[in-house]
Amino acid sequence: MDPAIFKAYDIRGVYPDQLDKEAAWKIGYATARFLRSLLRGYQRGQANAQSLCVGRDMRTHSERLGQALIEGMNATGTNVIDIGMIDTPQMYFAINHLGTCGGVQVTASHNPARYNGFKISGLGAKPIGVDTGLKDIEHIATGLPHTKSRSAGSVKKRDLTEEYKNHVLKFRQPSSNELKLAVDASNGMAGKMVPAIFSDLPVQIVPLNFEHKGKFEHPPNPLIEKNLSQVKDAVRRQNCDFGICFDGDADRLMMVDQAGDTISCDLLTALMAPYFLRQNPKATVVYDLRSSQVVVDEIINNGGTPRRERVGHAFMKKAMRDSHAVFGGELSGHFYYRDNYCTDSAFITLVYVLNIVSEADIPISQLIQPLRRYYHSGEINFKVEDKQAKMDGLARKYSDAQIDYLDGVSIQYKDWWFNCRPSNTEPLLRLNVEAKSREMLYENLAELKAQLGTPV
Repeated sequence: MDPAIFKAYDIRGVYPDQLDKEAAWKIGYATARFLRSLLRGYQRGQANAQSLCVGRDMRTHSERLGQALIEGMNATGTNVIDIGMIDTPQMYFAINHLGTCGGVQVTASHNPARYNGFKISGLGAKPIGVDTGLKDIEHIATGLPHTKSRSAGSVKKRDLTEEYKNHVLKFRQPSSNELKLAVDASNGMAGKMVPAIFSDLPVQIVPLNFEHKGKFEHPPNPLIEKNLSQVKDAVRRQNCDFGICFDGDADRLMMVDQAGDTISCDLLTALMAPYFLRQNPKATVVYDLRSSQVVVDEIINNGGTPRRERVGHAFMKKAMRDSHAVFGGELSGHFYYRDNYCTDSAFITLVYVLNIVSEADIPISQLIQPLRRYYHSGEINFKVEDKQAKMDGLARKYSDAQIDYLDGVSIQYKDWWFNCRPSNTEPLLRLNVEAKSREMLYENLAELKAQLGTPV
């Protein structure tokens, strides 16, 4: 088994070169052993307390990898509830709704079609990453000599579509305003779930790339601007109120307004925060440290408590739980909700945006425009071999600023700031810069590029 498939937050690799049925069996066996070891008698009286959920995305090899994964789980005596082809947030719902001790989604998210992988969640849908058990799972899996063992567990199939739909739509506020949306499913799981969930609402959907063809018309990563070209074109041609592009496993989204202009996810966090704080006065809202200062402004101005957090869903979810936060937003397109088990959901995000736009009854661009108060560089990558040395150099150069090391190094001045953080898997530093004026942004960005090198 190739150890490179074990990442910081999940398991991912090329099928079948790095990740095949034998590897899936061993990972299933190891995951079941690890997750059940955490129970220590907790909820043992519940019917599904020692069972696991397994779901999969639409990739051509997801079903066979899922079957091998289940067989490995069964070999430990673990019962499995197979919930079929689903979006990743539905797995978080299933674990809590069915009361299992965890679950695994077979998916490679936004990676190309030749990739696949496993996203593992524990009790309550808490993420299992390198610091919370993935190393243990790797150790067990790589130590298994073979995949031959008598099956002692059972498999039950469950279709949770209706229950999941009801869960997502319970956040919808009644409205008679009919909105027209262009929706790019990126040939991923949104192509199945958007019609299933939103067909009964007063929403007209212009569908793009809803088909599951074993390949992607464009890479299923909405964070890359060129991947939004189809939805932008559809919004303009069809006179839509706004557009959405989902990633492959439909846990992230990006939005464009009625003119086809991209709405960055930190501006979407700033738009949504007052909505939650109106209903939950003085509540905490979590945001990742790459986000615009406007997010902090909007949280404070609406009586909330901002909590700044490291990049990554594992850190965001822990912060949500620890602070009892009502809402959280990440620049990557993940949005988190207290009333969704402190997990992320792209479909619930769409529901809340529908609520906000319907209530305001004005174009979404007019809601976003007042939030464009600062000038942001977006994330820029630099190839750097000695990442720590380079970050230490930045800290020395800007030593007169307010400095913290929550994630990489963050430098804060009165009128501008930047964060420079290392990639977990590549020799890259990721830079985000923001300033109060365009001129100040360009000036400081040029200075930082002189120190970091040519962007890649």
